[in-house]
Amino acid sequence: MKALIVFGALLLSTPLYAAQLVLELGADTRTWQTEELLKRPDAQTVQIADDVSYKKPMSYRAVPLTALLTGVQAEDHLQAVALDGFAAEMPAAPLLNKSGARAWLAIEDPAKPWPSLGEGKHSAGPFYLVWTDPQAGHISPEQWPYAVATIKRLSAVAERFPALLPAPSLTKDDPINKGFELFQKNCLACHRLNGAGDAQFGPDLNIPFNPTEYFSGDFLKRYIRDPQALRRWPQGKMPGFSAAVLPDSELDLLVGYLKHMAGRKQPLAP
Repeated sequence: MKALIVFGALLLSTPLYAAQLVLELGADTRTWQTEELLKRPDAQTVQIADDVSYKKPMSYRAVPLTALLTGVQAEDHLQAVALDGFAAEMPAAPLLNKSGARAWLAIEDPAKPWPSLGEGKHSAGPFYLVWTDPQAGHISPEQWPYAVATIKRLSAVAERFPALLPAPSLTKDDPINKGFELFQKNCLACHRLNGAGDAQFGPDLNIPFNPTEYFSGDFLKRYIRDPQALRRWPQGKMPGFSAAVLPDSELDLLVGYLKHMAGRKQPLAP
């Protein structure tokens, strides 16, 4: 009996799980275990005033993300891939900031698990990219990926997925191209378009139909602002984009890009 009590105590004192983060930043691949990251000398407690995923103030044990991005340059492009298929496309420059809007890799301690994200859902762990002072860098909700499994250095989105490109006749500063930049920042983490993209989360936004083809009037903009206000169902996961995150002028540019791409459908590979 005594042996069973001791064994039970050992089970209770053992971490429930440990996770690993894979960094593919060039020629080498580095894998970090939860315990290694928590023991790093630069790990510290950060306070997040308005957490995007938990919708409340949160405190995390975290490491400055720039400290893990060995060899990454400001002009590089990174992709954070989550366990559920969410694939956040991010220019490296903001992630390397050491002041202003600053990126942190929050690490879930198995002995002190984070709360769940809702009924029947997991927590934001094991790794979560969070930001201090996000307003200083105009950081989008899509730049807060949680349940991160891998961070990769890749070529730019336009090089990897030419099917996303607007008409080549447009100038670089054309509003449609500015809308394409906003699409990459705010939409590509969850959605594909013309079958192009790495996300496995949301529907394609051009095939078979573009949302500008079935949302009349301003309903598409209203849907982007508050999806649950137009389509409410328990499995709905799309976040709303407030005017603070996506100002009306940028929302117009984004919808302009989508409308343009409705005329540039490409057949999906069989």
